[in-house]
Amino acid sequence: MICRIYTDGSCIDNPGKGGWAAIILIDKKKIIISGKENNTTNNRMELLAPIKALKKIAKGSKVQIFTDSKYVKSGITEWIHNWKKNGWKTANKKDVKNKELWNELDSLSNSFEIKWSWVKAHSSDKLNNEVDLLARTSANI
Repeated sequence: MICRIYTDGSCIDNPGKGGWAAIILIDKKKIIISGKENNTTNNRMELLAPIKALKKIAKGSKVQIFTDSKYVKSGITEWIHNWKKNGWKTANKKDVKNKELWNELDSLSNSFEIKWSWVKAHSSDKLNNEVDLLARTSANI
């Protein structure tokens, strides 16, 4: 059985008040989690959503994570390998932003069999639209 997770992050102003949310679908159950931070960025909120979601499910689970953030999907599936090889520097020799969150997501990811899926934001994907609203609502609280 595969656990499906929809994640999103939002920020009012950037940096500013931020919110993250995740919808976890497992065993015909729908679990909704969300949170907020002040003085944060959209990218941090996008990263916190899958981190918080993975902490809610059993290690070893098969997981499909849906995100509308190419930053998150490309970062965890492609860019992170070179960042680690290059001492957490980007191709432009700059420090990788949000390194502590990338490290946490990478470490958590090793405990699961994860398929990362990108979905178009604000389109016809009902659950992506729902998690987007949850993240924006969290940022506004």
